[in-house]
Amino acid sequence: MDIDRADPAELAALRAAFAVDDGGESALGWAAVRAFEAEHGVVLPEPYRTFVAEISDGSFQGPPEYGLVGLAELPSDWGGDGAARDLSKPFPLTEQWLWEEDDGPYEDPEAAMERVLDHGSVVLGTDGCAMNWHLVVTGPQRGRIWLVTDVGAMPFGAESGHAASAGWVAHWAAGKEWFDTA
Repeated sequence: MDIDRADPAELAALRAAFAVDDGGESALGWAAVRAFEAEHGVVLPEPYRTFVAEISDGSFQGPPEYGLVGLAELPSDWGGDGAARDLSKPFPLTEQWLWEEDDGPYEDPEAAMERVLDHGSVVLGTDGCAMNWHLVVTGPQRGRIWLVTDVGAMPFGAESGHAASAGWVAHWAAGKEWFDTA
């Protein structure tokens, strides 16, 4: 997984997966992507960076269930206005944490949960019921996809090589269930 350079094969797969969208009309363009990055103090990982610049900024067709939200947007079921989000602060997790079951290694689990929601990731979209997919943009998990829900957070597909955004889309395009990572 190279999150700093766009792989032409991955970009071709993304273009094919989103071919029925708007033909690139919603793509932000490079100036807008660089402005977003400057405003938030991040550099988006590839191939997502090229995807929003050249292919599409959001999609009605998914993934996830209710489609991709635009780069600067949050899903309709997001609690609050997103003002507390700080993409430049590192995403705090490196392994699954089910906060419904335990407090993890955190002295203040509530504050830790807030950091999971608000630090170091762009929200890609929702499967509904507060099940949101995040692309980590800052920290050790940069370039990885995480499912963050009301009961915990877990990385997607790390064991199968589908952890990055192009693999996540390929998994969806192949019609696989989210937890079928084989």
